[in-house]
Amino acid sequence: MIRRLAIAPLALLGATALALTGCTGSAGSSGGSGDSVKGDPKAEVEFWSFTGINQKDGVDTYLELQPDAKIKLSEVGSTTETATALTAALAGGKVPDLVMIQNDDLPKFIENPQNFVDLRTLGGDDVGEPYLDWAVNAATGANGEIIGIPTDVGGLSFAYRADLFEAAGLPTDPDEVAEAWSTWDGFIEMGEKYTEATGEPFVDNVETTVFFATVNQVSEKYYSPDGEVTFETNPEVKDAFQIAVDTYEAGISASIAAWSSGWAPGKANGSFAVTTAPSWILQGLKNDAPDTEGLWRVATLPEGAGNWGGSVIAIPARAENPAGAWQYIETMMDPDQQLTHFSDTGTFPAAESALESDEVKAYQDPFYGDSKIGEVLAESVLGFQSFYNGPDTSAIGAALLNALVDMEAGNTAPDKAWEKGVKDANAALAQ
Repeated sequence: MIRRLAIAPLALLGATALALTGCTGSAGSSGGSGDSVKGDPKAEVEFWSFTGINQKDGVDTYLELQPDAKIKLSEVGSTTETATALTAALAGGKVPDLVMIQNDDLPKFIENPQNFVDLRTLGGDDVGEPYLDWAVNAATGANGEIIGIPTDVGGLSFAYRADLFEAAGLPTDPDEVAEAWSTWDGFIEMGEKYTEATGEPFVDNVETTVFFATVNQVSEKYYSPDGEVTFETNPEVKDAFQIAVDTYEAGISASIAAWSSGWAPGKANGSFAVTTAPSWILQGLKNDAPDTEGLWRVATLPEGAGNWGGSVIAIPARAENPAGAWQYIETMMDPDQQLTHFSDTGTFPAAESALESDEVKAYQDPFYGDSKIGEVLAESVLGFQSFYNGPDTSAIGAALLNALVDMEAGNTAPDKAWEKGVKDANAALAQ
């Protein structure tokens, strides 16, 4: 079985806004051995999560639904720090009963599926059936072991300031904007018109808003389907990188890196008109720029579908209370819970029934005007091409991204950026 992942590097940025959703409420009744699993559902469950996702809300909801249960939630750190702590625990330390793993970190854990409970033994062979195939495959071992249930995905879109577009003489309706930048050439052309009319940058930066979008629209990314590292010779990756370079050379980037000190103020003060908007970032934009309510819109990416983000929830094989952990998964991973959590937090569901529901497709938010947010994100995820991610996908992605950051800082010439990214990626692989 070819394992395919479809998640772009997130942990390398030291930031995440992915939150817990998704599993099947019927998992325990599908022929598994959930009733006989070791432990006591009423005993305390030690749950490791990463920071920045307000996982406490999910735990509070669980305790309302299961008042006899006990959860000890530990927000370990960033996604990378959580994965590092889990690696150490699996090597001989005390493991949690339940753990969230960001999808960029999954490939290294998938190499040793015996470190986790195969959730088919608890929920039956169809435990992964309700979810997007590529989201389940991200957590599937070589012999079919399902070590994690998808909690969410990160449908991609762009957010833009309609008021600034109007002042520049550009279309403001999301459908018209999506048509105008239906290709990346069209996106750059639109940016040039904006900058010429206003004298201001069009897009916040080229590394996350452009490169992370383009490189997640490829059919093959840094690895071939059989696991060979191919990024250096893969024309799709080089073309994606070049689009970011072309955007920079067009003079339309503010060169304000995501999560830098200038990023949040830039959203609020109009330092740029367009920024990346995976589903999990939309709430953060509202938090960063509350006074801009009603000015932003959400539109489909150039070239259509894309995904950035996602995580799974897993039970380590040496967990002391897998029964309690499984009860949490059964209770909180239901597609209906995904819908509820999406409405409450904006975290985008991984269950296909939720993605295709009227509730998701009709979702709007007054902060983003009349944008059809749910429809745009659902189409992005459902139309997304999956590809194989290997154990060093994050390292390769970090090297390429950092080469673009270095270019935007003026330290690397645009025509040398790809060469630098490749060199640094190969150096990382050699370590």
